[in-house]
Amino acid sequence: MAVSFCGKRLLLTRTNLFANPRRHGYIVLVPEIGEDLPEKNPLSNPHGLPEFNNVTIEKCVGAIGQQAIAVEKSVRAIEERLEQVAAGTAPPVSDVIKDIILPLEATGAPLETTWGIAKTLYLGNSSRMPTKSYLTIHERARGARRSKFNSVPIYRTLKGAIDAADKKQELTGEERRLLQKYVLEAKLSGIEVDGSSKLELNEILERLAQERARFAGKRDMAVKKYQQVIEDPALMKEFPPTLLQSLATDPSQAMKGPWKITLQPAVAERFLEYCGDRTHRWNLWQADTRKCSIHTDKSLENSTHLESIRALRKRQAKLLGYESYVHMSMETKMAGSVEAVSNALDELHRYAKPAADGELGALERFAGEHGFRGPLDIYDVPYWKRRHLATVHQFDQEALKDYFPLPRVLTGLFQLAEQLFGVRIVERVGVDVWHEDVRFYDVLETGPDAPPEPIGGFYTDFYSREDEKLAVADNAGWMVGIGSRSAGTGSQPLAALICNFPAPLYGKPSLLTLDDVQTLFNRFGKALQHLLTTCRYSDVAGLSNVEWDAVEVSGHVLTHLLHDSATIRAISAHYTNEDPLPEPCVEAIQRRRTHLAGYRLCRELYLANLDLQLHLTSDYWLDVTKKLYPLYHQFPLDRKDAHPCSLVPIASGEWGAAYYSHLWSRMIAADVYSAFAEAKEPAARQEVGRRFRDTFLALGGGCHPSEVFRRFRGRDPSPTALLQTLGIYKPQAVGGSAAGGGGSGGGSGGGATTHQKTAGKDEQQH
Repeated sequence: MAVSFCGKRLLLTRTNLFANPRRHGYIVLVPEIGEDLPEKNPLSNPHGLPEFNNVTIEKCVGAIGQQAIAVEKSVRAIEERLEQVAAGTAPPVSDVIKDIILPLEATGAPLETTWGIAKTLYLGNSSRMPTKSYLTIHERARGARRSKFNSVPIYRTLKGAIDAADKKQELTGEERRLLQKYVLEAKLSGIEVDGSSKLELNEILERLAQERARFAGKRDMAVKKYQQVIEDPALMKEFPPTLLQSLATDPSQAMKGPWKITLQPAVAERFLEYCGDRTHRWNLWQADTRKCSIHTDKSLENSTHLESIRALRKRQAKLLGYESYVHMSMETKMAGSVEAVSNALDELHRYAKPAADGELGALERFAGEHGFRGPLDIYDVPYWKRRHLATVHQFDQEALKDYFPLPRVLTGLFQLAEQLFGVRIVERVGVDVWHEDVRFYDVLETGPDAPPEPIGGFYTDFYSREDEKLAVADNAGWMVGIGSRSAGTGSQPLAALICNFPAPLYGKPSLLTLDDVQTLFNRFGKALQHLLTTCRYSDVAGLSNVEWDAVEVSGHVLTHLLHDSATIRAISAHYTNEDPLPEPCVEAIQRRRTHLAGYRLCRELYLANLDLQLHLTSDYWLDVTKKLYPLYHQFPLDRKDAHPCSLVPIASGEWGAAYYSHLWSRMIAADVYSAFAEAKEPAARQEVGRRFRDTFLALGGGCHPSEVFRRFRGRDPSPTALLQTLGIYKPQAVGGSAAGGGGSGGGSGGGATTHQKTAGKDEQQH
């Protein structure tokens, strides 16, 4: 799952968000420094860019300490002024913006930038920003930022201002979203809960944090505990050399072994794809699905913690006035209602299940033709899926790498953005960076009236560095929002793209797999939304305040554009002689997206619905699993399969009651992309690109995503485009319009509400 740090998100499922709002008694873990820091910030040069060569842990810690205190002082000063205002007297909306929002923006912007600098170093050069130091900065910054959202006087004043402004229509759309953000943050933090209920809420949140930590800790221990050493080269004969090297106990003996196999997701998934021995596949699969259950090490079982987390979340939602934790989650989602989500997922399932049945039938026939005996099981699918894709569709990921050297891909990606979105991307030399591999680019407007100065900028740090850069399984890159656009402070957006692609070696450039290319396009799409925002306030600029189920849309749209044949040709050429990518390879790349698409979609739909049902019902988790599993899988549930006991994203991560967001954002992105696909001529395509920039890339969190979509597409979203993209839409098979299902309901449901997601520096994806 892709992870990005792309703005100012205080996640709904973060227990810290619901902490006691009192601002007295902080344990300050960072030193306070002189009051002159804002004018003499040791982290930035006169041009506004960080001096990464001079940034140290001590300077970051000191800066965040002083800036956090400045934010808290600003909150207290505003509270004192508000408490002097006569009860029942609502200040004019213009005064609310001038006297509350702008001062908080002025003190908050330096803190956000320092936080972003620390995060960039943490991901890009962990030797200069170790985990322990970063977490100190991270927690102090979050605590200070939380203070402005948990202020009772500010909450009451802004809530009253919204009501008064609605009658007089005094707020712009962006200003209304901004004030709503403060009000919703406070509401979800429990600001309306009083007395004994407040004490109970705080106790629940403390226990919830403990249970989530225990769940994640046991899962990590279970993953680390399992390992299998393979010494027989015959078992590894189908593995590509780069994968063998990563698995070898001695990388210099990659072809001879031995090789260590673990339950790390990236390792386990690749092993199931390439291991031709069915017994070894079964051994790994059963170890993976049974971890953290009573069927293995009982000291690491998570069943108890999973049930506790569910019960605590349910009680938390009840105390905050919601029917369930899912209903509470809908406050911060584009979908807006449980019904809208269910309608969309059901509509996708109507097409995905029949498609999956047909796909697996064809795969089983293929396996039989190539020596497999007996029916396929779930742990056989990854292996035969890979072989089928390679044999029938001529897709060879390893061979394709030679046609995707990073410099060529990057040039093509920038040209695509320039053509569609009316910008120029120019490298600037002489900028302070944290490593010699890092580059910096300015983003400039095009056209005769374009301003000469950049409108934003971003760093790139693409190569893996084993001893320096953070590496997370299943994640090859991040987009870090270092600084946000703010008209009040005059700051421009600043971002960093940090990936773990292979470094150039022996004169050979970095060669990317198709998965790497997709990661690059996806993160760059998010960066564009951060950089091209036109919002005036940093708390709603770019990806900040974008509803959680819409925050991945821009990244997915760029990934869709990657699959256009013209784009594939533009970003590819053989690294030795510039030969173009053969046409059969272009077609193979496009077919890969639809290969077993129904099967893959069914598995995603299962996880989305499992998450929802775990948080909607009180049934035992195993009963929920047994009921849902056969609806989405073609294989029976193994009696010892306990996979919910290791679902960290749902149980202890950030995706509880929100896992469907991955599919929802893909659904929206596919519908957005369909507008590009419908534009056949270059001029029409550029017009769609500018419209996309003026809506999704410009409006950010200052406009509800349902309204953003309507401005772009002229209607509500539909699941049909995603089904068509995956090649599984059969209009003659099912009567009625797909748009009448989840798409229309989701659009109208989201547009009719004011529910917002709070995007923040804490953001974690995919």
